[in-house]
Amino acid sequence: MTDRARTVGRIALGLALAGAGVAHLTTAREEFRAQVPEFVPLDVDTTVVASGVVEIALGSALVLARGRRTTVGWIVAAFFVAVFPGNLAQWVHHRDGFGLDTDTKRFVRLFFQPVLVAAALWSTGAWRAWRRSR
Repeated sequence: MTDRARTVGRIALGLALAGAGVAHLTTAREEFRAQVPEFVPLDVDTTVVASGVVEIALGSALVLARGRRTTVGWIVAAFFVAVFPGNLAQWVHHRDGFGLDTDTKRFVRLFFQPVLVAAALWSTGAWRAWRRSR
């Protein structure tokens, strides 16, 4: 893939992540509450707001942090891994949200998280840099 494709992917992922963060704080706040697992020690709404702020910051970093792209890529990938238990909890506890109103839809959603992890690593060159260092 070309550098141009990576750049487009990184910016698209950054804008999507920042947009999701804004949605955490505004229009989809209630929907995101369905993804907060019971074991999270914070209040559900506090968790949604905090994760929204983090998503805005990470999305902005994907778009703007030119000199730290590989580091940002690893951090974003780690974030996507960290929020996966929320997706799992939504499926296990049969919680509707974002049109995921059946167990099948919630289960299929689980397979998109690794795609996001891969997109973060690929679009920032983090995976390529790691492979070159080995």
